[in-house]
Amino acid sequence: MTTSAPTKSKNPVVRFLNMNTSGEVGGRDLPLWRQVLLQLLTLFITAEVLFPILYIVTLSFSSKTSRPSALELFPKEISFVAYQQVLDRPTANPVTFLQLLLNSFLLSVGVGLAALLVAVTAAYAFSRFKFKMRQVLMVLVFVPLLMPAIGLSAPLYLLMNSVRIANCGGGVTAFYPFTSCGASTGQAIFNLRDSLLGVGIAMIAGALPFAVWNLKGYLDTIPKELEEAAMIDGADPDQIFWQIVLPLAMPQLAVTFFLGFIGHWQEFALPWLFLTQPKDYTLAMTLYNMTGQYANSIPWNRFAAMAIIVALPVAIIYIALQKQIVSGLTAGGVKG
Repeated sequence: MTTSAPTKSKNPVVRFLNMNTSGEVGGRDLPLWRQVLLQLLTLFITAEVLFPILYIVTLSFSSKTSRPSALELFPKEISFVAYQQVLDRPTANPVTFLQLLLNSFLLSVGVGLAALLVAVTAAYAFSRFKFKMRQVLMVLVFVPLLMPAIGLSAPLYLLMNSVRIANCGGGVTAFYPFTSCGASTGQAIFNLRDSLLGVGIAMIAGALPFAVWNLKGYLDTIPKELEEAAMIDGADPDQIFWQIVLPLAMPQLAVTFFLGFIGHWQEFALPWLFLTQPKDYTLAMTLYNMTGQYANSIPWNRFAAMAIIVALPVAIIYIALQKQIVSGLTAGGVKG
């Protein structure tokens, strides 16, 4: 069965509106008017997305701390005074920019790696093993995703705050909640809640449900025959997991880690609720500390420069790994 080619109209206006100017060999041929509509739509979306970014970039290059009275999307001057001030002394707190950067890096990378290690083992167990109450446990893992993250902060706060070390005096040290100083509370030496370790544990608890479900769905697509063949060749369960399953799941592991890294790098609520010592502050907390009681008291150029610095690492990593991230996100749909 053959199909005849579409007949061309004799009207020159109709031929002009329906001609294909894309120059693409594959895909559907779009008439000119549809191409124009799609281009206008994409330009509108691009302008809407870039508008706040251009405004923040313009503010960061200004030498004035006051907010501009008119809307400026393009800088009238190029001044790096705000960036220098932020790098020299971000806020009035006695903490350097390098310390803030290190705290954010430790939280984001440490939490991402720890959550990934726990999640991939749990996801592998849910994907490959048949055990009692397996479906119930999967639902229980999914339940925290239905709740807002800030709603879990109160129980996490109380749980972390109950783990602390105190000096009772006389060479006696109490480790709450297992031992105590008796009638006196003693002098606090360490509080798990008021530490980067405690915040990291709380953030891992929030990152695990998504990571487990995301990895479990991908591990289901890896053929079990590969593991059975390795078992016939004499591989033990540890070798199968580390040398066969993990290399095949590497694209999804990278995507899961990167998505978690974005959230952990910009996390504000938990560190702000838990931490009280400036030496443990993160970049996101410092950005909030720049805001004053009124809008006129905010150093807008330094605030914008700090916002650019906080967002820059995530943007650079995403641009550099864009192809790998997209391939990892779509691999589960075509694998197997």
